[in-house]
Amino acid sequence: MTSTGLNRETGAPLAGFDHVRQSIGVILTTPIGSRVMRREFGSEVFDLIDRPMTDQVILAIYAASVMAIARWEPRYEVSGCQIVKTEADGTIEIELAGTYFPRGHLGDFSVAESASLIVPFVRTGIER
Repeated sequence: MTSTGLNRETGAPLAGFDHVRQSIGVILTTPIGSRVMRREFGSEVFDLIDRPMTDQVILAIYAASVMAIARWEPRYEVSGCQIVKTEADGTIEIELAGTYFPRGHLGDFSVAESASLIVPFVRTGIER
């Protein structure tokens, strides 16, 4: 049984990896401290994307992404992370490679498949 949910923009049903893709986008684009009833939810990526893209900042973006996903999304395990696009206006795209566990939310990691996704960021939030 895979998890299901709703598309946050259209209200259409989501299931499987599409639901995980949306969840990861929400996790990475939510600044820590911005959720009223769940202050610890989110990632530190938005604190980092406006900084100059030095090696240290790029590594910090990778670490912030992987740690947030490890904490908040049990259905996905990151094995690779890279920035695939940067723009002068602060827009970046992060490509994640990893393993999708359809029943990971239930603690069952016996079924696994490779999956990758790209998370776009703009200064106002996730690109729509």
